Amino acid sequence: MTTVIIDYESGNLHSAEKAFQRMAAEVGAGDVVVTSDPDVIRRAGRVVLPGDGAFPACRDALYDHRGVFEAMEEAVIKGGKPFLGICIGMQMLATRGMEYRETAGFDWIGGTVERIVPGDAALKVPHMGWNDLVIDRAHPVFEGVQSGQHAYFVHSYHMVVDDDAHLLAHVDYGARVTAVVGRDNLLGMQFHPEKSQNVGLRMIANFLGWKP
Repeated sequence: MTTVIIDYESGNLHSAEKAFQRMAAEVGAGDVVVTSDPDVIRRAGRVVLPGDGAFPACRDALYDHRGVFEAMEEAVIKGGKPFLGICIGMQMLATRGMEYRETAGFDWIGGTVERIVPGDAALKVPHMGWNDLVIDRAHPVFEGVQSGQHAYFVHSYHMVVDDDAHLLAHVDYGARVTAVVGRDNLLGMQFHPEKSQNVGLRMIANFLGWKP
């Protein structure tokens, strides 16, 4: 089974590629390839969408690559293949994003991407660095992971879900800040699992072994 990491020129994919390849080798999850080829995406067993930068720019960059979004939609929504969005890739699961201007998301998980507003004025935005995960709902991606373990964040906006059943984990940053969302064959992580040391690598391995 092949896991594809979608390359749409949004961020440095090297660290993600290496982390996924390492864990795929450890758990026997097959090949990991970075691609923008729609045919490869359609045939994938799993799909990973990373993303760094602003929501509108990432969304425009993805849609500018002829056939990439359509192939991803065919594999994930029509084909039911496991999907993981990372950082902005997670945010694009939402109905809309409000960074700079209102921008349509995929609307695969209902919600709005809003600016973080900490209750404590001493807490700065962007939310940057390590923070403690609080697991709200059990999910196979959390096997071997507990509340209180750390993940690495770099973001100013987060996804506010329409249905709390889709909020799998959050962090406290003077307010509840979304960390992991999911439903059916869809997962999204606001933090960077490839930069989150053992916790992140464990969650990558869990995703690679997940059968929704």
